Amino acid sequence: MPNSIANIIKTVLTPLARSRFPKVDGKLQLRGLHGPVEVIRDQIGIPHIYAQDLHDLFFAQGFTHGQERLFQMDFNRRLVAGRLSEVLGSLTVPVDRWMRTLTMRRVAEFEAGLQDEETRSFLQAYADGINAFISQGKLPLEFTLLRYRPEPWIIADSLAWTKMMSWSLCVNWETEILRARLIERLGPDLASELEPPRLERWPIILPEGSDYSYIGEAALDRARLARPFIGPSPYEGLGSNNWVISGKHTATGRPLLANDMHLQLTIPSIWFENHISAEESGINATGVSFPGLPGVIAGHNGHVAWGYTDGFPDVQDLYMERLRRLDDGCVQAEYKDEWEDVKVLKELIQVKGKEPVIEEVVITRHGPVINILAPDFTGEQPLALRWTSLEPDTIAQGLFAMLRARNCLEFHESLRAWTSPTQNTIYADTHGNIGYTFPGKIPLRAKGDGRYPVPGWTDEYEWQGYIPFDALPHLYNPPQGFIATANNRAFSDDYPIPISLEPISGDRSQRIVEMIQDRLVRQGKPIDIPYIQSMQFDQISESARIIIRHLGQLNLEKGKMDAEVRLAIRMLRNWDGKLSAGSPTAAIYEAYIRKMAYILLSPRLGDELTLRYMGKGPTPVLAELTLFGEFYLPWLARLLAEEDSHWFNLGHGETRLEVIHLALRAALDDLISLLGPQIETWEWGKLHQITYHHVLGSNEVLGAFFNRGPYPVGGDQTTIWATGASYYSLQPAPFIGPPFRMIADLGNLSNTLGLLTPGQSANPASPHYDDQVLAWTSKGYHKLLWEREDVERGKGSLLRLLPA
Repeated sequence: MPNSIANIIKTVLTPLARSRFPKVDGKLQLRGLHGPVEVIRDQIGIPHIYAQDLHDLFFAQGFTHGQERLFQMDFNRRLVAGRLSEVLGSLTVPVDRWMRTLTMRRVAEFEAGLQDEETRSFLQAYADGINAFISQGKLPLEFTLLRYRPEPWIIADSLAWTKMMSWSLCVNWETEILRARLIERLGPDLASELEPPRLERWPIILPEGSDYSYIGEAALDRARLARPFIGPSPYEGLGSNNWVISGKHTATGRPLLANDMHLQLTIPSIWFENHISAEESGINATGVSFPGLPGVIAGHNGHVAWGYTDGFPDVQDLYMERLRRLDDGCVQAEYKDEWEDVKVLKELIQVKGKEPVIEEVVITRHGPVINILAPDFTGEQPLALRWTSLEPDTIAQGLFAMLRARNCLEFHESLRAWTSPTQNTIYADTHGNIGYTFPGKIPLRAKGDGRYPVPGWTDEYEWQGYIPFDALPHLYNPPQGFIATANNRAFSDDYPIPISLEPISGDRSQRIVEMIQDRLVRQGKPIDIPYIQSMQFDQISESARIIIRHLGQLNLEKGKMDAEVRLAIRMLRNWDGKLSAGSPTAAIYEAYIRKMAYILLSPRLGDELTLRYMGKGPTPVLAELTLFGEFYLPWLARLLAEEDSHWFNLGHGETRLEVIHLALRAALDDLISLLGPQIETWEWGKLHQITYHHVLGSNEVLGAFFNRGPYPVGGDQTTIWATGASYYSLQPAPFIGPPFRMIADLGNLSNTLGLLTPGQSANPASPHYDDQVLAWTSKGYHKLLWEREDVERGKGSLLRLLPA
């Protein structure tokens, strides 16, 4: 879009956005409050909420979330409920149909009635606070542009978002389909070679030889006897880093905890920084929250600090179903040689400016049938999804219990209520203890490991229950004095309970452990906060270091290859594997690995299946990437070490070095077309760029106002500073990275640091809309103000909320 048009758009929309700034100074009277509440915003817009009781605390947090992020919250609840088309039109009908099929919203509505009295009161107070904002002032600009008003917030809206986050971190159902297709194409033996290898250089979270004595026969008996469902059925019959260092290895003598959770980098951020305090009622916590959910998800509570990475256990299974439709329209599924009725929902999807769409959702005993079927169920094999998050739970109770934990042991106990997604959870307390827990509902299967679709008409593959909490992996003050996780494998093969995992590349965990040991052993120095900052910004790729070694074996003699290839090889030979934004060598490496994998795979898999294996997801918005994108690079690294592998024969007897040369030449051709002929001027950051996209930013006119970027960045999905885009292409794609970084100092929690990109506000005219973008690329951490006197000194505004 020409700059002149973009400037006109900004000139028109900026005053409208400014007129919708939330009130942050003075006083407001609100119905529903018990007493006065103070909301102090600091210099970068982080609210510190001080209330006298927990009802008012969560009411005020709901009001504050509404002030800053109401449209984001409304969009999110519409996404989960399959109601985007009501306000966005026919463009989002496919997304709505998919979300109605998954039934997450229906489960959340059912769960609202399962909460205990205290949890329900907190969730209701939070909803009342959001509704107080909806009723008292001007709404964010997006509501004006789309010409609608949000409905009142209810408890199910909050619970539904926990389902959506679980979906984004648990989508291994797609790998089951892809595995089946690979077997169909290649046969089981050849397809098994494409499975992700567990490389010896990758660390495991629980060290070899860990004590598993806490897992006894009693726990296994409980697991065998457990019913598959927790509570009654509502149907009536998707990278992160964390590490914690104990005080014996730190400069302060107390633990240091680091966390950066990798999610899509959007504007506004998926996270919202928040400090909530009702100390007399036992809660005083700071960190990040989800707009739409009360509390603090990751941070500290004055006693314990905690953070997460996704554990990637297999908690989704696809069941092949035999279905039939009777003359009266009823649908039945075969099970154990009998036909049983299944539930059929007629979901009415309202579409702005169009006729409604009806989506038929068929739900068997295993879950919703997720593929589109002919009315008589002929053609494609019906596949029903069983997933732990579609079975009602009470995770919200655990979120509030975590806020009250006073030490590591209490925090571990609070995780009993954590159901999904299963997380590598690390924590440390002010007493000097550190710990790790792998909480969540993980199924025990009667047969099979959940890696492939299985027959649903027999009871052979049913879930037998869930692994009991006491039998899940955990650590407490391990001898090595640190715990590090990065979505890598949690435990070795000697773990006594079968847990099927889909862990991703261990490169980041390897680099984290390497940097910790380098500091402690080679340098002989304790670890401090500046060193942890350097770790979070590290851009060394362990896979790159391995893969470029093979390029060095190419013969550089004149006449054997052209000058451009020779130059590229010399650059790669002298490269340290650092994927900095300004590095031309990093650009060559990234183009080379994609080209190499494609050249090796496409002759046998074809174009479409190759791209799927390399990470192209099956559905936009909901699954743009697939877990297999994390698998092909370890496969490639292992393959390149096998000189005589049959994969190098592309059909004409090619050798390994010939294919390496072919891929490098093809990669250089791609880069010349993208960056020009001068190799020395290439930069990885010219290809690898973040644009913070707003949900309305796909419209070119509105994108000029709402979006921010592009910004060049270094790294990729294998570096600690993770910046993953497309695994299979160099073209721009939605970015996955750490919207929030945290470093907690358990010796002095006032030294705890945070860094949230792009900013706190969702209002494009606010200075806090994008004021943390440059800080995110330059170690511009800020302190998570904690003590009241520090908050007062850093005050940017003060809003007093009073009972009406």
